[in-house]
Amino acid sequence: MTDLLSTLLAERDWLLGDGATGTNLFSMGLEAGEAPEIWNETHPDRIRQLYDGAINAGSDIFLTNSFGGNAARLKLHDQQDNVHTLNRIAAEIGRDAADASGRKVVVAGSVGPTGEILEPVGALSFSDAVEIFEEQAQGLIDGGVDVLWVETISSPEEFKAAYQAFENLNFPWCGTMSFDTAGRTMMGVTAVDMVNLIESLNHAPIAFGANCGVGAADLLRTLVGFQKATPHLPVIAKGNAGIPKYVEGHIHYDGTPELMAQYAILARNAGARIIAGCCGTMPVHLTAMKAALENHDHGQLPSADEIQTALGPFSSPDDGLGDPSGAPRRERRRRRG
Repeated sequence: MTDLLSTLLAERDWLLGDGATGTNLFSMGLEAGEAPEIWNETHPDRIRQLYDGAINAGSDIFLTNSFGGNAARLKLHDQQDNVHTLNRIAAEIGRDAADASGRKVVVAGSVGPTGEILEPVGALSFSDAVEIFEEQAQGLIDGGVDVLWVETISSPEEFKAAYQAFENLNFPWCGTMSFDTAGRTMMGVTAVDMVNLIESLNHAPIAFGANCGVGAADLLRTLVGFQKATPHLPVIAKGNAGIPKYVEGHIHYDGTPELMAQYAILARNAGARIIAGCCGTMPVHLTAMKAALENHDHGQLPSADEIQTALGPFSSPDDGLGDPSGAPRRERRRRRG
């Protein structure tokens, strides 16, 4: 174990991740339709403010402002020739912020989906997807990230393409998928499917898990699904701060700091080692999450009723694992020797 994230996971029972990128940047003036990654060049001070917000709230890990920083998505803003630069700058600002913190903070290079659908359903070939991910990853590596972090993926083919790019570069990585349709990703992947996918890879991630999706309750049910497959790697939980609502022309997430504190406690009880927030999560939420984790002991795997009582109802009664009641089953499948 030579990378910083693996070192911290060996030293600590849990690590606090960061919050939302988009929500925080919108509060700084980002307009709908703008590419946040362009701000790495035009407003580096605001990107540094984004990173410092997470660090000052106690985060041990933060993601760079590079989620949509691949050629397929930047092409929509005529920035496809600026991939390496925008990602390198995102990482450099993050590296400076982490190094100035006075403690060990992991800079994770955020890599989001291409926005395209891979063959045979779509037009993007697997090899082209690998090339797209590799170009972005190289910029992040050159800027000084500690780990690559692919997130919000729905398709196993696209997840494998990102994995292949990271393996080609021989760089440590993490990966999360977004489960938002009755316990499945948009492309039908269940929690158990993801564990099986992860454990089939030669260049295994440091950690894996779920991010975004619908709300914190649904994400926790996915974590319980991971536990059914008895994963060998650390699990990541990066749930949204409540449910999005359209208020006075803007998307607003209704999750309070108190709700996210409850989410953090339950996420650890559901097996997460890296606990963070996604959409709607601000530094005030992170501060509450950190305090809750520091002041509560690890508990038992939460039941469906416990999750819903604390965080609200599931968006669907189907957990994606063949149990229409949504109740987590506690048995574990026997591994083949």
